[in-house]
Amino acid sequence: MNRSVIGTKTMVVSPHYLASMAGSRILQQGGNAYDAAVAISACLAVVYPHMTGIGGDSFWLCYNKQEDGVRAYNGSGRSGLGVTIDKYKGEASIPFRGVRSAITVPGMVDSWDAMLREYGRLTLQEVLEPAIAYASEGFPMTNDQYQHTLNNYELLSNIPHTSEIYTPNGRIPQPGERFIQRHLADSLRAIAEQGRDAFYTGKLAHAIVDFLKEQGGLLTSEDLAAHRGNWVTPVSSSYRGYTVYQLPPNSQGFVGLMALNILEHCDMQQIEHGSYEYYHLLVEALKRSFLDRNAVLTDPEFSHIPLDKLLDSTYARQLYEAISMESAMPPEGGRPMGSDTAYAAVVDEEGNAVSFIQSLYFEFGSGVVAGETGILLQNRGSFFSLDPGHINSLQPNKRSFHTLMPALACKNGKPAILYGTQGGEGQPQTQTAIITRMIDYGMHPQEAVSEPRFVWGRTWGNASQELKLEGRIDPDVAERLSNAGHEVRRVRDYDPIMGHAHAIRIDDKGFLYGGVDPRSDGLSIGW
Repeated sequence: MNRSVIGTKTMVVSPHYLASMAGSRILQQGGNAYDAAVAISACLAVVYPHMTGIGGDSFWLCYNKQEDGVRAYNGSGRSGLGVTIDKYKGEASIPFRGVRSAITVPGMVDSWDAMLREYGRLTLQEVLEPAIAYASEGFPMTNDQYQHTLNNYELLSNIPHTSEIYTPNGRIPQPGERFIQRHLADSLRAIAEQGRDAFYTGKLAHAIVDFLKEQGGLLTSEDLAAHRGNWVTPVSSSYRGYTVYQLPPNSQGFVGLMALNILEHCDMQQIEHGSYEYYHLLVEALKRSFLDRNAVLTDPEFSHIPLDKLLDSTYARQLYEAISMESAMPPEGGRPMGSDTAYAAVVDEEGNAVSFIQSLYFEFGSGVVAGETGILLQNRGSFFSLDPGHINSLQPNKRSFHTLMPALACKNGKPAILYGTQGGEGQPQTQTAIITRMIDYGMHPQEAVSEPRFVWGRTWGNASQELKLEGRIDPDVAERLSNAGHEVRRVRDYDPIMGHAHAIRIDDKGFLYGGVDPRSDGLSIGW
């Protein structure tokens, strides 16, 4: 599937067709890009429960036509005020699952409120209506959700409340079955009627905290009540005449900028797309960017992050010149990262654009549904280190190193490309492949996301230094990469381990090209 959908006025892309349809419907009902984005976000929290949910975080990049500028919203939560390293005394690390991994406040619901207050045209009740309907009336279970449930059956089936929803009577609902989440529908109704306060100080907050207290959790009512996301200034860099925007730390977004800064010192058009040189150069640029990220990334309120140096062109040239085209840089170790994420984007008729991403961290997050709320709680806090000397050490009221990173590229000050993907450490890798394919090789979005991909390193919950290559990549290229020192493993032709990437491109005529990942259940809708 390499033909992009082309719209003349609007475009919606998301990893689930029902969410895309909900966003399109909101636009047709008079909503703008922000209204549609919140509707998509809420729908994904229902129809993609293994990938995202209202118990998780979200990040947003927004171009507003009237303001003629790009703003960002950090919708990630902080650790609880009473969550300290001492709470895990005798343990090597924070557990990846269970209530003691749910130690950061979910930020998504607050971000919905922020989007609509600042830029929305419709009410929260109006934009949540599709999500509430899908939760209360059900939707067809996808094969993707089925496979993730199967892979996590032992976890899901052994946690009360969670098992009742995802493995009822010990059974996994089959693809095509109606999947209903009545308690989640009730929670969404409460948010629609009472606003964000329902989640942070009202009925839902009390239900979540009471459940955690019973189960030995660490978040309190004070933690939820204190939460506020932040409007922040995006970080940016230039690439081939485009200005590329990312979320600032605690997001890893600057890694995507660093990789592009390195590649800008090379004439990519002299390198054949899909060749050994193409894959090797991208991987090596990213590996060097990851080294700096791992050394500095955390909550910037707790530690200075030298972005001026990291995004400096002279420094990028030094990193580029350190790359050997004959051999791979030796890998460095690290903790595995979570994978469950959902990226989506919207451009409306007025020219407003929203690029956003949301997550529970690992698939199904902590695995814990908070009582009868239907809300799966994220396990993002499990990535904190218990080493007091580590840059990302656990401290109270702190945001963790965060993998989420929606991207937006402007040309002549106007949105030109919105792009992003799921996949933990794979996010900057896939983003770099997509943007170079579109800018350097002239691909439309659908072709860019459909072409064979790679992913290197410790993503999807596995501590690995493998370079995974889709089976469609030339075997001779794979062999050369292996001979150069990459730990190559071939995977399926369209392997879900590559994540679900989506993109929108706006051309010089104002036409909008949408591309959704064939590895997902996504849909592009434009008119």
